[in-house]
Amino acid sequence: MSYLTSRAVKALLALALAVIGTVGLATVSVAAPVAHPAASQVACGNTSSYQKVNLSSLPAQAATTVKLIKKGGPFPYPKNDGVVFRNDEHILPLCSSGYYHEYTVPTPGASTRGARRMITGSAGEYFYTGDHYASFSLVNINS
Repeated sequence: MSYLTSRAVKALLALALAVIGTVGLATVSVAAPVAHPAASQVACGNTSSYQKVNLSSLPAQAATTVKLIKKGGPFPYPKNDGVVFRNDEHILPLCSSGYYHEYTVPTPGASTRGARRMITGSAGEYFYTGDHYASFSLVNINS
């Protein structure tokens, strides 16, 4: 390939990538954020708007996870369990960074961590999600 042909091909590729990138950015910037119904940004500690469930009504693995949390482990996914949950979805009450921690609730037969999690708050709250942070229930861990 000649020097001029090579430069022309590179210029066309750069132009194509620029156009694709611009179209992609335009598409992303047009999309409006979707608010979750529970995302009313309640204050830290205000759990009044959450569905309350008993631990005994959740999958058996949730009770096992709570026992491990109380014991301090060992956890099935040590690199992921006990890490800070950032609440990026803003569905849980807004609290300071480091307030929440997440733990895997194993899904039998799953080859990955699955979608189920138990989230704990520094004040002793336990939240369960079975749909990977799309919704949460406040868990009564004493029943």
